[in-house]
Amino acid sequence: MNLANRNQIKLLIVDDEEDFRDAASSYFRKLGYHVFTASDGREALELVNSQVFDVAVVDIHMPNITGLQLLTELRDSENELQVIMLTGGGTIENAVESIKKGAFDFLTKPAKLNELDLLIQKAWRASQLLKENRQLRHVIQHTAPPANMIGESPAMQEVFRLIDKTAVTEKPVLIEGESGTGKELVARAIHERSALAEMPLVVINCAALPEALLESELFGHEKGAFTGAAAAKPGLFEIADGGTLFIDEFGELAGSLQAKLLRVLEDGSLRRVGSVKERKVKVRLIAATNRDLGKEVAEGRFREDLYYRINVLKIHLPPLRERDGDIRLLIEHFLGDQWKVSEPVIELLSNYTWPGNIRQLHNALERAKILAEGDEILKENLPEEIVKGSEQQGVSAELKVGSKLDLDSLNKLHVEQVYRRNQCNKTRTAQALGIGRRSLYRLLEKYCIQ
Repeated sequence: MNLANRNQIKLLIVDDEEDFRDAASSYFRKLGYHVFTASDGREALELVNSQVFDVAVVDIHMPNITGLQLLTELRDSENELQVIMLTGGGTIENAVESIKKGAFDFLTKPAKLNELDLLIQKAWRASQLLKENRQLRHVIQHTAPPANMIGESPAMQEVFRLIDKTAVTEKPVLIEGESGTGKELVARAIHERSALAEMPLVVINCAALPEALLESELFGHEKGAFTGAAAAKPGLFEIADGGTLFIDEFGELAGSLQAKLLRVLEDGSLRRVGSVKERKVKVRLIAATNRDLGKEVAEGRFREDLYYRINVLKIHLPPLRERDGDIRLLIEHFLGDQWKVSEPVIELLSNYTWPGNIRQLHNALERAKILAEGDEILKENLPEEIVKGSEQQGVSAELKVGSKLDLDSLNKLHVEQVYRRNQCNKTRTAQALGIGRRSLYRLLEKYCIQ
């Protein structure tokens, strides 16, 4: 291990012998460690409750709280903290007991400081391995295929250009776009092209969780922080440490969480729920929203300082109706070589306005494959609202502005028709459009549909 790695280690020395504490702390500080000392177990627990340590060196025989009792407290509160026990001659039984209780290793006194240095390095590597295993478990559980973005339209070429530009930095990125446009794919593409590609990409959707649970998911919690918190749990910021955290539906964050998130962006500091201990993380944040955050700030629903902190680099993802020519490519991509589709059907799909964007197109094609009798997608295999919505584009003369269709007005008409056809049932309407209920609520509000 070199000096740079020693500079990363926060070391706690707990011993009631002042001469040993002074000699050891001086020795390890000269090597580059960040060293803290405590004269007994109580003082050590106060330090551990206020900050995070990587390795602790603990004397077994101390007044008030013994080394074994302190070991139990440390292992309960810090899953990755490695503890090295120091024992006097003739107390090997206690040292063996400490290993059973979770100590990393032990040395007998008088301990040689160069030997202790090597043991601290091994303990630190063990703590890093635990952290990497935790990250790997999360990544495996949430593994997604590599980002595969399709598009030749000018709008998507601009998106690809911005992805390449933002990937070379570690600054925050804000991705804006309607629901279903593929914002997570953009986030994955940025991560895969970045220097952090070997580190974890952790994904969370703010709209999927209530505020209290979302806070715990993002920042973690301590044992007993709330009912059901039977053990301490790291948050997604800690799991993503060294890598990328993608927060979808960023505009849904509650005000209290916005303040905590701002603190992490400013200096990398966070506190788990139920803890006063400051933890440091280094995370590249990518946020996505289908809201106009500038408008949200102006109307007082989103923190201005957080908006400017996250809005360093912005990528606007165009809706499918603005991606000229890309629908044909997406159809070929989703259907593959096993399926046939005629030009009239492709034209019909190309004329539709797709309020649910790519997600709705994918769902429509999956449905068509199920209903198809052979290996060809026919008009009758498509959802009724898509066929009617596409056909109306050619007959809605009142929606023309000069010689160009007002696509936003056509989109409004289609949403309203599907809503009425489903007897104003929001769940069924959202399913028919291939969008979520929150997205439907925003469309109804946007188009003043009662």
